[in-house]
Amino acid sequence: MSESLTRCPWVDTSKPDYVAYHDLEWGVPMYEDIKIFEFLILESAQAGLSWYTILKKRENYREAFANFDPKVVATFDEAQVEQLMENAGIVRNRRKIEAAINNAQRFLEVQAEFGSFAEYIWGFVGGKPKANHIESLSDYPVTTKESDALAKDLKKRGFKFLGSTTIYAHMQATGMVNDHSIDCFRRAEILEAEADN
Repeated sequence: MSESLTRCPWVDTSKPDYVAYHDLEWGVPMYEDIKIFEFLILESAQAGLSWYTILKKRENYREAFANFDPKVVATFDEAQVEQLMENAGIVRNRRKIEAAINNAQRFLEVQAEFGSFAEYIWGFVGGKPKANHIESLSDYPVTTKESDALAKDLKKRGFKFLGSTTIYAHMQATGMVNDHSIDCFRRAEILEAEADN
């Protein structure tokens, strides 16, 4: 990864794993339910913590949460919650762990209703990514009317730990919005790839 490339202002270039996440994943439109579910679990775990903290624990989460398979996570019982509470590789917060199991159950309900979770969630941005005009850190929104609407609908459906701020971070990560700064090399690459689809 070239150090001469211009990246988003939030990227700590001293952390190679953070740079790789920005360069390869962040903001790339995601339409696979299993990946969307992974980011919902990770984003809800992040509440009150830094994203980098969660990124470093991602493989532990993958192992602890059945490769982010919502069908398996939805079946976790109290004994598995207790096991997870003993797992030093994840955030040991009972409410967040229980929320992940609850959200897996709600996720399956949405899949059953819409055919896929992607079909449901992408409907909140009209089915295609919104490209924002980000020049500096102060330009990044924390919430938007779309994240407000999505968070409200998720809450109505029984999802937990997914307020508007968390949902906006999810929308950024999964490419529902392209929040790469206008001088970031990834902005144009993602826009071009999406135009080719």
